[in-house]
Amino acid sequence: MTRLIVAAGGGGDAVAAAMLDAALYGNSERAVILTYAWDRLLIDPVPGPRGSDDFTGLELLTPAVWTVPAEARPNAPAGSTLPRLATELPHSFALIDPGQGVEGVTRQLEELVTFLQPTSIDLLDVGGDVLARGDEPTLKSPLADSLALAACGQVNAPIRLLVAGPGLDGELSHEDLQGMLGPLVHTFTAEDAEPISAVLEWHPSEATGMLAATARGVRGTCEVRDAGLPIPLTDESPTVHEVDLDEALGRNELARAIMSTTTLDQVEALSREVCGFSEIDYERNKALWLKDQRPAKLDAESVLIQLAQFEAEARSRGVTHTTFRHLTEVLNLDGSQRDDLRRLLINNRPEQYAAPLWCISAPT
Repeated sequence: MTRLIVAAGGGGDAVAAAMLDAALYGNSERAVILTYAWDRLLIDPVPGPRGSDDFTGLELLTPAVWTVPAEARPNAPAGSTLPRLATELPHSFALIDPGQGVEGVTRQLEELVTFLQPTSIDLLDVGGDVLARGDEPTLKSPLADSLALAACGQVNAPIRLLVAGPGLDGELSHEDLQGMLGPLVHTFTAEDAEPISAVLEWHPSEATGMLAATARGVRGTCEVRDAGLPIPLTDESPTVHEVDLDEALGRNELARAIMSTTTLDQVEALSREVCGFSEIDYERNKALWLKDQRPAKLDAESVLIQLAQFEAEARSRGVTHTTFRHLTEVLNLDGSQRDDLRRLLINNRPEQYAAPLWCISAPT
């Protein structure tokens, strides 16, 4: 009695998949989560997603699908959260390898479906950018979601498309998505968030972090990413909706354009053509920029002074919360200093920790 959940965007979507599985099915046999190894530059200094050749210790499940056990390791200098997720969560994590484009991912999915004979297959996206047309000015990271959607659209098996936390990734607003969201499947609660609470203490996903925080009752406006996007945290934020997969494909121009791709380079080229950019190009450029930057020293006194200044400015923008990922960037710290920063702030001001977010203090 195996379930299969495809984490459309990798990263935090895999963590959200674990939360969804526990919320809907409780303590029954855990699902297999098919996900990218794509953790962005805070974790992985190498731009783009990792493939099976980028790891040691993977386990072959089918001719085209590898699982990521706790013992697996990314080959330096690459990084990945998947081995640690496999250590801390009771699910099995299988790797989406996009190196052979949509045709390769479709083959991986078909083999997995044949091998597992799953009782259900869900394609899960946190935020809802899987429903983007491709020309939205706020769209930043359509590639992974579109690739997963295109592959799922070609598999001869019933697949349910789910959007959790509509609007939480800051790419499409909840208002943009309202007309596309189908039936409500679930509203996450604090109890649902508990199984992944320890993971979110270290995992950098902002969208899934906000999803868990809103499940615990946090409301307000959260500032995220290096650009400081404001994300509304509302009663709709912890919801999960079903969306018609064929309608999503009909709307997502990039997903349709990449259907017959056989390499990741082809997917990228079509993303540039359809959307005007490739997010992997953005990562390449940012990686080059970061190479020449000297991160600030994590000095407690200096950090707290800078934090007070940031909080004052954020309050003036109507911001109530932020993520430790955003704070790391705001304070000009390296991604490797994020956990140290988090410990420093929580130890000094525990009353402002709205797990896993940081609450912008009210002026005293």
